[in-house]
Amino acid sequence: MGGLATAIGVLDGVLHEVVLFAAFSFLIGGADDLATDLVHFGRRLRPRRKAAEPTPPGAYTPGRLAVFVPAWDEAAVIGLMLRSALARFDHPDYRIYAGTYPNDPATVAAVQAVAQEDPRVRLVVCPRAGPTTKADCLNALWHALLADQRAEGHPFKGVVLHDAEDLVHPEELRLLDQGLDHATTVQLPVLPLADPRSRWISGHYIDEFAEAHGKLMPVRQALGAGLPLAGTGCAIAVPMLARIAIARGGVPFDEASLTEDYELGLTIAMLGGRGLFLNVRETGGDQPVGVRAYFPATLDAAVRQKARWMIGIALAGWDRIGWAARGRATDHWMRMRDRRTILAVPVLAAAYVALVCWGISESIHWLIGTSRADATPAMRLLLMLNSALLLWRIAMRAHFVGRRCGWKEGARSVPRAIIANLVALLAARRAIFRYLAMLRGAELRWDKTAHHFPSLAGEAAA
Repeated sequence: MGGLATAIGVLDGVLHEVVLFAAFSFLIGGADDLATDLVHFGRRLRPRRKAAEPTPPGAYTPGRLAVFVPAWDEAAVIGLMLRSALARFDHPDYRIYAGTYPNDPATVAAVQAVAQEDPRVRLVVCPRAGPTTKADCLNALWHALLADQRAEGHPFKGVVLHDAEDLVHPEELRLLDQGLDHATTVQLPVLPLADPRSRWISGHYIDEFAEAHGKLMPVRQALGAGLPLAGTGCAIAVPMLARIAIARGGVPFDEASLTEDYELGLTIAMLGGRGLFLNVRETGGDQPVGVRAYFPATLDAAVRQKARWMIGIALAGWDRIGWAARGRATDHWMRMRDRRTILAVPVLAAAYVALVCWGISESIHWLIGTSRADATPAMRLLLMLNSALLLWRIAMRAHFVGRRCGWKEGARSVPRAIIANLVALLAARRAIFRYLAMLRGAELRWDKTAHHFPSLAGEAAA
């Protein structure tokens, strides 16, 4: 019995230290989230500055827009996406550049079929076999745009980024065009569709984007911090892309990055460009003008996508653009928040380990008829604060999801937090191993997932 008592004493000591580590970490993260909530609600109480609003329709001269759609192994969706965009876009002067690869003939054929039907679609075949990186494909589209400008003598005003699975909004291009009159980059909300096949795994993206684009992007804008781009539903002024291309040897998108869109927004901000996030309701409706799409529906696909984001933003991004930003304190704060994801993973792991250890400890104490030592007043206070912050965090996420998608999705966001934690833990493991391989010289590749396109009747309206 003495040996068992010694073992349970060691277990209780380990449990105390793990709980203390997790609790302090959660307190810091919870206070950080609470600060963004206070900024969000504080900004909503103030009148909006007129400078942040787009020009009213009809009060601007439409410019020429280029829509870039990079596509690797997207034969199943690219034709549907292009035809849908052509039918839905309400803008007088745009061209869609679809990037494909010579070793992906099915996608090339799908784009070529649409291009033969409508001259507004331009098929571009990358010079290298795929998959390379998304940035490499975007650079091929950039060179095609420059060639068209030289041949036609008609400059483009902005480049709009989209993915091959996106369902575009009819008012999108006009709104982005208007925004480019006031800013260098413009980002619209990303609105994940509720996938009936995957309410929990795919659905957790609804929760994350509802908060990220319903709160955090407006908060960054209110604080004057740089706005990262989401890689879809965004526009960049062509003169700024040309300026970056000159500095990078002719290409504006960094082919050494897995999250070129995120870095591009911050790079433009550091160069003095202004970012604008537009959360504007559609005409005659209560939903914002934004990009709708299905997100990964399986655990493996979600883990691969999240791992790519973690590598690009929190690991390789740390090496490439530094931990903190030069300049304003708000940029430091937001940059550190961006890196927080990878740091939160060991904290989550510690919390789950503590939960298991607590169950084992309670069971052993019950078997031998003893009880654990009571928590100190300081520990009880720490746990109470964390409990309050956790309840607030859950309520805030449900609030933002409910505002965007209705009360049913808001309610689902509560248990989906467990799914999000599981995806994050598995993605972090994959991200660390892939990052270490990159440090050893592994080639960057487009680690994409399979997509399906929403039917325009029913699913698109979800």
